[in-house]
Amino acid sequence: MTAERDGDDRNVEAGEAGGAGAGTEGGTVRWGVLATGGIAARFAGDVGSMPGAEIVAVASRGEASAKAFADRFGIPRAYGDWAGLVADPDVDVVYVATPHSAHRAAAGLALEAGKAVLCEKAFTLNSREAQELVALARERDLFLMEAMWMYCGPVVRRMTELIADGAIGEVRTIQADFGLQGPFGPEHRLRDPALGGGALLDLGVYPVSFAQLILGEPDRVQADALLSPEGVDLNTGMLLGWESGATALLSCSVTAATPSTATVTGTAGRIELPSGFFAPDAFVLHRDGRDPERHTVESPLGGMQHEAAEVMRCLRAGERQSPLVPLEGTLAVMRTLDAVRERVGVRYPVDEPS
Repeated sequence: MTAERDGDDRNVEAGEAGGAGAGTEGGTVRWGVLATGGIAARFAGDVGSMPGAEIVAVASRGEASAKAFADRFGIPRAYGDWAGLVADPDVDVVYVATPHSAHRAAAGLALEAGKAVLCEKAFTLNSREAQELVALARERDLFLMEAMWMYCGPVVRRMTELIADGAIGEVRTIQADFGLQGPFGPEHRLRDPALGGGALLDLGVYPVSFAQLILGEPDRVQADALLSPEGVDLNTGMLLGWESGATALLSCSVTAATPSTATVTGTAGRIELPSGFFAPDAFVLHRDGRDPERHTVESPLGGMQHEAAEVMRCLRAGERQSPLVPLEGTLAVMRTLDAVRERVGVRYPVDEPS
């Protein structure tokens, strides 16, 4: 899914008190969409049909792109720059859907304007930028959340509940992968270090976030990767370790279509998630002496609606972060991604000291 995200015009695959403006007082939450790429279109299609949600504005770096997007999704206002969107008094919360190289600037602009923010993943290019956004949100007393839709999905939430209840005993191993076939040419953003190119931030963020949802931040990080001539990772393997003795074997690739499945194994059983583990419709629980158990969760919501519903719940409740996608968890994932890049030798221009 992440590889659909693109720039404002490229086709590659102010409320008060925490952004809780008039529209959030138990009623409609008014969204502004910042960027017009593939993932922004998916969000607009999903959230635009939700009860209690209204997309009132969209912004791009070009007026024509914003107008075309607004016409496509029936959005009343289109801005040819980001500043117009974040200054719109009818916007309660801004959804940042730019490439992750622009997340720091776009989310920061919205927070500076007093808006609540839902920001796509990878949250930023590195942990320093992530910490800056979190500090800004806390300074301004504003809501901020990473758009890690996996954490908000009902099937994944059910899985974590079962694990916490001891259904598979003590977790010992996690395996997860996410890979796309490509090929992506040298001109593609996935090959550009300045745009945070490589498999890790676009795809590897999912396996890493999955492992840390279950086990928290690792104590040890090992990694190896195939790098492109530009110096970004094309195929990356990670081994994370915890003091408990648990390990996670994770991989990501933009050169091979991997199964994109996940397995969590404990001392008393295992849980298997199918292809597309980050947005599953079911999982299978295996325990010794029992037949496999297929678990599903009925929900009236789908797609990106779960994360949007969590944002709206938080805004209506006056919460500044989501318990499902806590900011400390986002920061911990960014630290792990930094550690992986350090191990494999990937550096972005933004990593250099100013």
